[in-house]
Amino acid sequence: MLPLETTTGDVAASRADVAVLPIGSFEQHGPFLPLMTDTVIACAIAREIASAHPVHLLPPVTISCSHEHADWPGTVSVSAATLYAVVRDIAGSLRRSGIENLVLVNGHGGNYVLRNVVQESADSGTRMALFPGPADWEAARGKAGVLTSSYSDMHAGEVETSILLHDHPELVRPGYEAADWISDDRKHLLSLGMRAYTESGVVGRPSRASAEKGRELLAALTASFGEYLALLSPGSSRRGAR
Repeated sequence: MLPLETTTGDVAASRADVAVLPIGSFEQHGPFLPLMTDTVIACAIAREIASAHPVHLLPPVTISCSHEHADWPGTVSVSAATLYAVVRDIAGSLRRSGIENLVLVNGHGGNYVLRNVVQESADSGTRMALFPGPADWEAARGKAGVLTSSYSDMHAGEVETSILLHDHPELVRPGYEAADWISDDRKHLLSLGMRAYTESGVVGRPSRASAEKGRELLAALTASFGEYLALLSPGSSRRGAR
């Protein structure tokens, strides 16, 4: 998922002044997607960004805030305070090595605290952004021809299954074709957790997934990232355009 051969000399030569940090989770994704699904997706987005834009690609944060899945076998979480501290510590370390811009590529919708990290970064010495935003996802869904609404396609549905079918098809087990489950009335999700709304762990329509949709989703998100790069580091954006 990441360029394991990268050395300190490579980073120095790249002159990248924007770092990209994939943040996933380790939580249930139904019986056909792995616990690492959100991390795989965050890494896929970050890798595609790094292939198209001059950024410093970091290894992923693989465990985050998955408390709504706490009673499902295999799920592991850290507190919001811990995730906040990890990201702030990474930002501080990057500053000391000369990189003052950080984009958090978030693969898990439950990582609400990342919004606060970015919000509070204004006076921290590091400029931050959270990617993809809702508008980026909506544009990508439209370009990829995703049929399920973003609200209904919450977990292990059309989008997530499509990205894995494209990027890591060997990780998708049989059964997604008949695993659709819609639960649009999730008013008390944070209080009751996912088990109150799904028997299988799926909320969405994975039967509509395809590798082609996954490819188009990643391509559209990669294109959307240019706006973020221009915002954080206009010089980097120009270098990437050449």
